Amino acid sequence: MSSYSRQSPSLESLKREIGLDTEYFLPRCTKFRLVQVQGSAKIGSLMEELSIITQLSHEFGTPEYVKGGGGNTSYKNESTLWVKPSGTTLSGLTEETFVQLNRSKIDDLYNTETPADSAAREELVKNMMADAVSGGSGRPSVEAPLHNVLSTKYVVHTHALLVNGMTCSIEGEEVAKRLFPEALWVEYIDAGYTLCMELKGRIEQYEAEHGKTPGVILLKNHGIFVSGNSAEEIRAHYASIMEPLRAEYDRLGINESLSIADSQTDSETENTIQELFGDDAKFVESSGSFTCVPGPITPDHLVYARAFPFDAELTQENADAYRSTHGFAPKVVIANGRIYGLGNTEKNAGLALEFAMDGAQVLQLSQAFGGVEYMSDAAREFIENWEVESYRQSVAS
Repeated sequence: MSSYSRQSPSLESLKREIGLDTEYFLPRCTKFRLVQVQGSAKIGSLMEELSIITQLSHEFGTPEYVKGGGGNTSYKNESTLWVKPSGTTLSGLTEETFVQLNRSKIDDLYNTETPADSAAREELVKNMMADAVSGGSGRPSVEAPLHNVLSTKYVVHTHALLVNGMTCSIEGEEVAKRLFPEALWVEYIDAGYTLCMELKGRIEQYEAEHGKTPGVILLKNHGIFVSGNSAEEIRAHYASIMEPLRAEYDRLGINESLSIADSQTDSETENTIQELFGDDAKFVESSGSFTCVPGPITPDHLVYARAFPFDAELTQENADAYRSTHGFAPKVVIANGRIYGLGNTEKNAGLALEFAMDGAQVLQLSQAFGGVEYMSDAAREFIENWEVESYRQSVAS
């Protein structure tokens, strides 16, 4: 065997690596060169596709669309799904950081009989998704199976503030159907497998009725999924939602900016908070006062800021009572004219305050559509006890 042959991959191994299965009835050396040329073209095409979804991730990874590790994006071809790793930021993605999943193994999930117990079911789904990983690092987004259902090349899921002002409101469904008749509206469904399986049926029904995949899916108390076969299509779908919503808020005199009252930092109050809540308040970030949302509105707000802020007098008795009622320490404290974000890391504390502000803006915007509608206790408890969200928070912080 020549040294060239020893150093070069075999025809079959190269074909497997780049996904070519066409046999060329040509001399061996010509075959190898053709496969190299086709392989280079295919790899170049893939890098271009990943570059496009990376750029879209950055465009829609701004605070207008997501906070913290929220949202997810993906690109797919016939065999593979590239999806954002759980807990990472859209703005921080590169072409190399997407998790690669075998689509046929994801398809197996749709036909698997799952346990009735939610914890056992989610553990099974997590393990099946881990088995589907074929490259990349990190855990794939919990919504990867839903990305896989949509037939388009690109999917961009966010929790856009203007959108959640509507999806978290009492009249959200009515408004969505009036303003966006082509969009698919979905009531609140527990995230993960349950949402995926329910939406799979809804998407198939939509496709049967409309002859196309829904370009926009609006999720109650959650956010928005946008799908398309080009970057321009994704941008156009988002513009078709964001611009009418902004016009509607303006028409009704609802300001999307958050008004924050001026107040001086208060080191004494910070020290008291740290004494009362210990390691859960190892770091504290604060701002002037604003109206905190007093209940659960989306999974992200539950993960990063908890459902209920602590607004009682800062005493040990009240701190213990909060822990006893909720099973954990608060992440947001309202005290002495300021709002405090708590965390066991500096980033965690900052995220708690950031989501408290975002929640306040959602509360404010929802007034355009009959006021805020909170998640049910059952929905809240599912998120609070879901291992997937604990993992996502640990990565984000």
